[in-house]
Amino acid sequence: FIVWVFLGVFRGNPEQVKEYQDLLDPLLQHTSEGCPVVPKYYYVPADFVELEKKNPGSQKRFPSNSGRDGKFFLWGQAVYIIAKLLADKLVSPKDIDPIGRYVPPQDQRNVSMRFSNQGPLENDLVVHVALIAESQRLQVFLNTYGIQTQTPQQVEPIQIWAQKELVKAYFHLGVNDKLGLSGRPDRPIGCLGTSKIYRILGKTVVCYSIIFDLSDFYMSQDVMMLIDDIKNALQFIKQYWKMHGRPLFVVLIREDNIRGSRFNPILDMLAAFRKGIVGGVKVHVDRVQTLISGAVVEQLDFLRITETEEAPVFKSLEELDLPKHSKVKRQSSTPNASEFEQQPDVNINDWKNKSTYEILQKLNDCNCLASQALLLSILLKREGPNFITKEGTVAEHIERIYRRAGSKKLWSVVRFAASLLGKLVDSLAPSITNVLVQGKQVTLGAFGQEEAVISNPLSPAVIKNIIYEKCHLQDERDAVVQQELVIHIGWIISNSPELFSGMLKIRIGWIIHAMKHELKIRAGDMPAKDLYQMSPSEVKQLLLDILQPQQQGRSWLNRRQIDGSLNRTPAGFYDRVWQILERTPNGLIVAGKFLPQQPTLSDMTMYEMNFSLLVEDMLQNIDQPEYRQIIVEV
Repeated sequence: FIVWVFLGVFRGNPEQVKEYQDLLDPLLQHTSEGCPVVPKYYYVPADFVELEKKNPGSQKRFPSNSGRDGKFFLWGQAVYIIAKLLADKLVSPKDIDPIGRYVPPQDQRNVSMRFSNQGPLENDLVVHVALIAESQRLQVFLNTYGIQTQTPQQVEPIQIWAQKELVKAYFHLGVNDKLGLSGRPDRPIGCLGTSKIYRILGKTVVCYSIIFDLSDFYMSQDVMMLIDDIKNALQFIKQYWKMHGRPLFVVLIREDNIRGSRFNPILDMLAAFRKGIVGGVKVHVDRVQTLISGAVVEQLDFLRITETEEAPVFKSLEELDLPKHSKVKRQSSTPNASEFEQQPDVNINDWKNKSTYEILQKLNDCNCLASQALLLSILLKREGPNFITKEGTVAEHIERIYRRAGSKKLWSVVRFAASLLGKLVDSLAPSITNVLVQGKQVTLGAFGQEEAVISNPLSPAVIKNIIYEKCHLQDERDAVVQQELVIHIGWIISNSPELFSGMLKIRIGWIIHAMKHELKIRAGDMPAKDLYQMSPSEVKQLLLDILQPQQQGRSWLNRRQIDGSLNRTPAGFYDRVWQILERTPNGLIVAGKFLPQQPTLSDMTMYEMNFSLLVEDMLQNIDQPEYRQIIVEV
């Protein structure tokens, strides 16, 4: 009967809902407080079983003892409560079936599931886009290229928030001191959540995505990565937006985005917005005040504040106070970083044993950001983050260098400073989960050192501890470069999983080794390019290059070095190891690691994952990629 109540709600048939609710009510039990309880089963007493067999349906059924002594049939009770919530219209079918399986197939958008693919139907969603310039000066500059934007002042009384402010608001959702409920965890809100309009404490709020947030990881400071992220966000919204109304995507343009040689790509993207197609997604650009009428409005009622409670403080985006008619500096005004700025002019080994006073003196006299970061790293380890320097505490000084280096695109300095500050990219945990759901494992750690294997989803705090414990033993910058690669791999494996065929473990430290080796091959007799000085978009492209299975034109040594670093094995490799093990009573020994025939063959099967992982663990002891690949071939 409960299932028929569900079907009635999904089909929009209130008569069916009422009919089966009336049939269900007499069958329910009630606690001493009067709460309805769903029995787990009904039974015929043992004394009356024979009579029931002779005349089925003649004997009275008695309910189980559900609800007594605090015992409940939780599954049945949960289904009953959901049915009541649906029938009373306290929740909608979309709340419990977000991918819309209850919708008739002809009305569904393309929905891919594990065992079926419903669709495909053409999705003609048009994403509404609002272009926001952070200053009037930038607005005037963009206007000369025909790009119409608004400033935060011009959208008032509507406020523009960063997604972290929305996270702060949602922290109050479900808070109940009596029940010990602390509210929504401090996790970022994705682009679907930031594509809605919010009514919060009498204010109308629009939010921009985390990809525009300066407090996020430094990858957003690379304009080419930012453009890729914008296109990916728009494609994600197009694919998964299921709500009535249009999504409102706020594009925040900062003055830093148009400085340097990256101005033309930004201008091309803004021109694509004006034409109405970005990355294959239809968009419509207009003023926020115009777009708000067609958007989804969500009222955050849980933020009702009583007189005794202190109202939370939210910070909206403020317009930069700059002269309107002053010129925006770009290409010719922002020269490329000099070799002097990219390389430190101090040696860390020479300064490790010098006094704090001498280091501070050198810090005050030094203009090179790379050298300042190196000296501050010594002070950070020796004196701690709260030690006072000329520009505030050590932590504040490093943060300032991090921002300056990001503006000047000094990526080696940016990565070094980010590692000293313990930066963690917000979307790291979901990216690792993307890898795990593909049946792979992730290992974090420096090449040739002990690695941490991740086979289950972990919280951001646990991942951060692993990264900063395992990844900065050889070079502090590895801790943040490995985060970059996890983000890139999470995106690539979701869109092109075939690039990772034959790779059971994604060993991030070994992939970095493969990338450095690739740079040496490309350089030939010239000095190799430094991986840490490459922009995040260049690192992503290099990663894509080495993942390509076609390695024509390379020597066999180079192929084996790349494939060995990627831990790539040919199709059927683990099955062949099983067949060899069947013929070797004394087992196999590879690089000092012993794989016995028994109980391996009796405890496992040829095709199960545990056997493949056992073989992979045996090969993991080999620390030379080309030798590992030779063993695989043998």
